[in-house]
Amino acid sequence: MSSSALRIEPVVGKKETKQFVLFPFGLYRDDPLWVPPLIGDRMHHFDPHHNPFFEHATVQLFRAVRDGEIVGIIAATHDPFHEQTWDEKVGYWGEFECIEDYAVAEALFDAARDWLAGRGCEIMRGPFNLNINDECGLLVDGWNGSPVVMMTYNPTYYPEFVERYGMTKAKDIYAFKLDIASYGPNLEHLSPRVKRVAQIAQERYGVEIRPVDMKNLDDDVELIRPIHREAWSKNWGAISMTDAEYTYLQAALKQVLDPDITYLAFVDGEAVGCMITLPDYCQVAKHLGGKLFPFGWLKFLWYKRKIDGMRILIMGVKEEHRLKGVEALFFVEGTKQAIRKGYTWAEESWLLEDNYKIIRGVETMGGSRYRTYRLYDVPAAR
Repeated sequence: MSSSALRIEPVVGKKETKQFVLFPFGLYRDDPLWVPPLIGDRMHHFDPHHNPFFEHATVQLFRAVRDGEIVGIIAATHDPFHEQTWDEKVGYWGEFECIEDYAVAEALFDAARDWLAGRGCEIMRGPFNLNINDECGLLVDGWNGSPVVMMTYNPTYYPEFVERYGMTKAKDIYAFKLDIASYGPNLEHLSPRVKRVAQIAQERYGVEIRPVDMKNLDDDVELIRPIHREAWSKNWGAISMTDAEYTYLQAALKQVLDPDITYLAFVDGEAVGCMITLPDYCQVAKHLGGKLFPFGWLKFLWYKRKIDGMRILIMGVKEEHRLKGVEALFFVEGTKQAIRKGYTWAEESWLLEDNYKIIRGVETMGGSRYRTYRLYDVPAAR
């Protein structure tokens, strides 16, 4: 297509932000795998008055317009926390969506790249929506179903556009699927090694676990914060969340957590590990059209009963306790409860491609890699 009439415009104001949010609804109208997000949640995501990420980061949204119609969108994010943490001048791109026209993609990438270069960034990395603690990665393998809750999805032509632009792989992240129904109701078909390690955790190291207490979730989140910060601090690209960001995340997760399969682990009374598991609410969101009101709540309650999968979002243990079998104990007890509640499968995601120890552990539990997401780099200066 000709790009002569193409314009790249910064998104300004609430009206244009809503148009930005709504663009994917038209783009994916005929894609049966896409899951529409809740429009209200997306508006809050981009609102500095709601999302505390904006307390330390600057975001510019752009849209591509041709003949009066939006044909693509992208976000550029500058977060000084990344440079302070990793001593590299990296800015992010993300929230990328466009029609199947490379000229549109190229113009959007140019806009984000120039904006980041103007803020002193030397590398443009992404996609991050809006940072590594949000949804991230471009799906490059595994278009075999709808995405799982809080994971990304994109058309098959996006990787081609990104690589044609000159971006190169920075890191792959994996999703593993586990057929937990195949373990049997009493886990009789689960790897004996996993069950043995879980038993050792209890008998030799005195590890105790309990479900999170939804009535006292604030207190439990206070226990989870230091575990999460420590367990992820050395991961590639990790940026520690602020207390305000944890509170924001807590409010979101409170609506979707299954407390029966979300745990804290203790050794001698000290909280040393956590496992946060989410039912796959994408199975519900597919039927809501982006809205809970006026009738979305009825659909939500109906389809919620039919959820048969879950995502293990976080499984972390403090470093000095990582060889005590805490993860195995989480998995054994959590899977028992999940099977009792009718879940048949689980996704463990996302895992860095070079996190070999965790990957081996997931494979021992019966997981197989079924989706790959990629993060890309390109010099910010053109």
